[in-house]
Amino acid sequence: MTSGGGREAQLKHTGLRPGWTTGACATAATTAAYTALLTGGFPDPVTITLPKGQTPAFALTAESLDGGTAMAAVTKDAGDDPDVTHGAVIRSTVRLLPAGSGVVFRAGEGVGTVTLPGLPLEVGEPAINPVPRQLMRAHVAEVAARHGGAGDVEITLSVDHGAEIARSTWNPRIGILGGLSILGTTGVVVPYSCSAWIDSIRRGVDVARAGGLTHVAGCTGSTSEKTVAALYDLPEVALLDMGDFAGAVLKYVRRHPVDRLTICGGFAKLSKLAAGHLDLHSARSQVDKGFLAELARTGGASGSLAADIAEANTGLAALRLCEAAGVPLGDLVAARARDEALAVLRGAPVAVDVICIDRAGTVVGRSATAGPGPGPS
Repeated sequence: MTSGGGREAQLKHTGLRPGWTTGACATAATTAAYTALLTGGFPDPVTITLPKGQTPAFALTAESLDGGTAMAAVTKDAGDDPDVTHGAVIRSTVRLLPAGSGVVFRAGEGVGTVTLPGLPLEVGEPAINPVPRQLMRAHVAEVAARHGGAGDVEITLSVDHGAEIARSTWNPRIGILGGLSILGTTGVVVPYSCSAWIDSIRRGVDVARAGGLTHVAGCTGSTSEKTVAALYDLPEVALLDMGDFAGAVLKYVRRHPVDRLTICGGFAKLSKLAAGHLDLHSARSQVDKGFLAELARTGGASGSLAADIAEANTGLAALRLCEAAGVPLGDLVAARARDEALAVLRGAPVAVDVICIDRAGTVVGRSATAGPGPGPS
């Protein structure tokens, strides 16, 4: 795969190679298949134009032409991003339709179907997002104009092993069943932007709201999900796998409020939120033991204990020192993290509480619920 749009230059300063979204790959495959229907030959590589003007060229992985139906496949290259769909084979089968039919989208094997409200697609629709649909329609129209076609086609997208890959994504939780989603707003995957994860967080909030849920939980991992589900008897759709992206949850809930938000995660990660960090990844924020020492002093820690905390190897070690001395550092971190969350929410009608756990899932700190939204304290 090569690019006429200079994708390497786009991230030259990072040394990381960008890649292409499933939507861009589907558009390339569709363009090649429809061109073959009208001309008898597949362009290989096939060039498309992305929303921001880049013109990448995609090599075809497979192709077939049989009367009024053509299939082309592209293998997704996610660049240097750790994307679970890297290497997935995305196929577009294009079939000519009667005049006036327009462009019709279908979900083939490995592409999911929407089963819950709240997503930008109606229930029952194939999980092909609006921007990729728009991009494919535009390329179908362009090919039709160039080669004398009518532009009336059925596009069936499929992904080899897509149902299996989808089990490693949010899709089952937010009601997209049977496979992957065809995603992308720019067509470009920026390495380590984690845009797909953040988009899944947003869709999770949307689905929870559409389902009438008033209480959701942002969790840093599976252990915190189990803890908060047990404490509040929350359904799976209310559990947002936020990972390290606390800021993504808070900023989206600020614009799309729910009555109550619980944040649950490991003590060390949530100590970073307490210190004002919204990205909790170890490469982008660190546990500040000096901050923990000062916080412990507000809870009655002696000067010598505070000094020991500041020199502790890990956040969990600092917590254990405080537990032995009867200083409620876990509760103090939870309360400060809640206050930081409320500051990001900027008065949105959302009540917040925070729960800190250790690696075993034991609750080691908990805040009261506070904020403009309803909820017990």
